[in-house]
Amino acid sequence: MTDTHAHLDFLEPEELEEVRLDELLAVLTLGIDPARWERTLELAQGNVYAAVGLHPTEAHLLSPEVEEALRHYARHARVRAIGESGLDYYWTPETKAAQLRALDFQAALAEELGLPLVLHVRSRDGKAEEELAHWLLLHRPKRVVLHAYGGHPDLERAGLEVGAYFSFAGPLTYPKNAALKEAARRLPRERLLLETDTPFLPPVPHRGKRNRPQYVRHTLEALAEALGMPFLEAERLTDQNAARLFRWDNGGV
Repeated sequence: MTDTHAHLDFLEPEELEEVRLDELLAVLTLGIDPARWERTLELAQGNVYAAVGLHPTEAHLLSPEVEEALRHYARHARVRAIGESGLDYYWTPETKAAQLRALDFQAALAEELGLPLVLHVRSRDGKAEEELAHWLLLHRPKRVVLHAYGGHPDLERAGLEVGAYFSFAGPLTYPKNAALKEAARRLPRERLLLETDTPFLPPVPHRGKRNRPQYVRHTLEALAEALGMPFLEAERLTDQNAARLFRWDNGGV
């Protein structure tokens, strides 16, 4: 199994001890603001890899100094992606202009370094999803992930056109989320990824608790069921998709 999106730096030391890395082929842990980049790289050992970026809710921090620091950290040998970047009008709609500047910078950096770009999107009314879809079609990043994909039709169309990967998290396991399962069935299988967003978005049966990378098993089970595919086949599919995109040192096999 592969967890393509976690925030291990958010876990307390005793919580880190509960992470079962032996159950996973690879984990991508993301540092989402300058104060977290160093710790994220410290955690990127063994089968744990790193991404560094500026979360859209932290976009106001962007400055020439932060840009220089991100360029530095992004060149670390354990870094496999830039992000998470994107648009968040749920928590910080007032910083839209700053979010777009940060998104453009991180997209350019990802292109320069030949790394995937991990995108976050959230809003109350679908506006951020619509605008990110427009951004994708305008900028057409070469390697991009729609993190915690929620099934928005505009993002689906834009993502398919630019060859994006669609990463499913705990909500795929929720009983009332039939529409998201249907979205998974529509998408090209070679573009499907799995994640936990640890410590957030816990799957059934762990809702109400803090998430762990090994809980990706439950999302994998939900995906396999949605696709009508045996568990091991779905595991092999999503492991291979992640390895193709992120280019783990072990080749992902």
